[in-house]
Amino acid sequence: MTPEDYVQQKAAASGSSFYYAFLFLPKPRRAAITAFYAFCREVDDVVDEVSDSGVAHTKLAWWQNEVRQAFAGQPSHPVMKALMPHVPVYDLRQEQFQAVIQGCQMDLEQTRYLDYPGLQRYCHLVAGVVGEVSARIFGQTDTHTTDYAHTLGQAFQLTNIIRDVGEDAMRGRIYLPVNELQQFDVKAHEVLQRVHSDRFVKLMQFQAERAHALYDRALSLLPAADLRAQKPGLMMASIYRTLLREIEHENFQVLHQRISLTPLRKLWLAWKVQALGRV
Repeated sequence: MTPEDYVQQKAAASGSSFYYAFLFLPKPRRAAITAFYAFCREVDDVVDEVSDSGVAHTKLAWWQNEVRQAFAGQPSHPVMKALMPHVPVYDLRQEQFQAVIQGCQMDLEQTRYLDYPGLQRYCHLVAGVVGEVSARIFGQTDTHTTDYAHTLGQAFQLTNIIRDVGEDAMRGRIYLPVNELQQFDVKAHEVLQRVHSDRFVKLMQFQAERAHALYDRALSLLPAADLRAQKPGLMMASIYRTLLREIEHENFQVLHQRISLTPLRKLWLAWKVQALGRV
């Protein structure tokens, strides 16, 4: 299996909304974003699939060194072998890859966030930076597009947090800020025991409103000059925001199930953005 085959299989197997947006890209950009997405999946899987935190720390430390070695011209993992030819083309930086790994390390060291600014730091690393790299690969020409991409990445991450409350609780994690749990009188043990209540719904409505505000802000920040190039990000925005609305429609029943969109619906939403040029 070639490195290119490896990253393609890694991206396709995830079933992520991102994959549907990649389908509409020209081949060179599609190859670059697929390799980058596979990198993100590899390091994220360390946190989700390795139960021993010591082993997970060791694996992430290996990835940190692999990134350093790759940027020194000696990649060994198929993902980095597939990714490195694209690094100079899109002016990608080592610190961006290290930031994504650092965000995954936070998952091993922290299971609660006291307030939203603390959560924002995590979202910056695991999603904001990912948005910035993606925007460059998609064809960014205006420096202001970085703010759009970073904000949109954070909106995606908040949507993920809302969708995954139940799954995260089963891993002992609560990403909802502690002071906001207190604000809506939702106890941590209720979240961990996956107790659905009117108080929980109000808390989640508050989170959803914040996510919607981030989507609105991101779209307002996108320069007209990069509107066409950033279509893949707009496709993802359409898919993720539709998912958020679906969760709202289901009254935030996220504690015992994973609400998702069908592959056909994701493809339809992506195609509509491709055809109409807007979300």
